[in-house]
Amino acid sequence: MKPYQPIPCAQHERLEYAALRHTPVRLTYEDPAPCTETVFVTDVFTRDGAEWLRFRNEHGEDKTVRLDRIVEFRELPI
Repeated sequence: MKPYQPIPCAQHERLEYAALRHTPVRLTYEDPAPCTETVFVTDVFTRDGAEWLRFRNEHGEDKTVRLDRIVEFRELPI
């Protein structure tokens, strides 16, 4: 895997806020091909020198993705 590339602080804060507010997020990430899901962010954390997003998708599956693998995301209305 490529070395971790930090994401902008504003995006990181938006993901943390989505976790705190239980706001649904439309998330596109590389896994390794692009994947788009509606998710609920459950945690944003640091491990092994990288930042990670833990989420539950619309099928109830818990997943984790490195933040620099996120292509785009947007908060959805509650």
